[in-house]
Amino acid sequence: MTLDPAHFEPELKRPSRWPLVLAGVVILFGIVVLLLWPVKVPYYAMSPGPVEEVSGLISIPDEPTYPLEGDLYLLTVGLREVNVFEWVEAHFSDETDLIGREQIRPSGTTQEEVTRRNLESMNESIDTAIYVALERLGYEVGFSGSGAVVVQVVEGSGSAGVLEVGDVITSVEGQAVQTSDEAAAIIRTHGVGDTITIGGTRGEEPLDVAITLTAHPDIEGAPMLGVALDIADLELQFPIAVNIDSRNIGGPSAGMMYALTVIDLLTEGDLTGGNRIAGTGTIRFDQTIGPIGGVRQKVFAARGIGANYVLVPTDNYADALTAAGGEITVVSIATLQDALDFLGTLEPLPAVLATG
Repeated sequence: MTLDPAHFEPELKRPSRWPLVLAGVVILFGIVVLLLWPVKVPYYAMSPGPVEEVSGLISIPDEPTYPLEGDLYLLTVGLREVNVFEWVEAHFSDETDLIGREQIRPSGTTQEEVTRRNLESMNESIDTAIYVALERLGYEVGFSGSGAVVVQVVEGSGSAGVLEVGDVITSVEGQAVQTSDEAAAIIRTHGVGDTITIGGTRGEEPLDVAITLTAHPDIEGAPMLGVALDIADLELQFPIAVNIDSRNIGGPSAGMMYALTVIDLLTEGDLTGGNRIAGTGTIRFDQTIGPIGGVRQKVFAARGIGANYVLVPTDNYADALTAAGGEITVVSIATLQDALDFLGTLEPLPAVLATG
């Protein structure tokens, strides 16, 4: 019998195609990522930002100051435009919220304009905080303004097409106003859907318009005129020099913490009782504390530095609680007096805890 040698040759297996398929999928995915990564979606991601110890930002050269035993911190948020992958990632982060681009940078507004406006708001906040703190301490201070100047008009609001950048508001509902705070205070007495009268000037011409208030995007139930306001021709008179380094942080939300820290530095004793106290909130000339954006992110930031307490505007209190997680005490603040009253209740911490 003759045997065919072919019967003894090993059977050759065909190479698997899966490694090639997998490599192709990886390459295709990489190409898709490279193509889509630079493409921004119409959202900003808001996340916890840097925290600053406030007393280190303030110098008062011509007056005796008193050191703080604890710390007062201002809180910030980080904002960045996102692509589709970052947009998906933000949905899985408790600390990150997505904000529509129009709320941060309305159509027709450049990022440079937004940055400039935020820095101007910070400078105004610093001036107001110094004024309020010195007035509270009994110093002779003064200010004057010629109205509230419009620095931005929000698209889709009642002011769109009615008010223009550069308009100066000198009355709201027939009541004269010298500052943006005074204008905002009158607006807050009305509700969403109310129509109010605005008087002022546009260039050299008189301005008299009616505007329907819309809902504020960040504060439930609050009315919004739909403009960002600054004080026209603001002049402040301070009897002493108070210098505050803003560290190029934008926006008005550090006002309350600046005012508290100036008061603490110029007052014997210590308001903190050795505690680490963080806070956020605008401050007005009438010493009321105004709402801010990004309160959840700021509470997360306060937790991150181990703060004992976080002071937040009353309008933001409910949202702040959602980020507290039982790890920090959230304190609702409506006026500067509220903040001082709360600080006055604090028992001094033992030195080892205060420095630990």
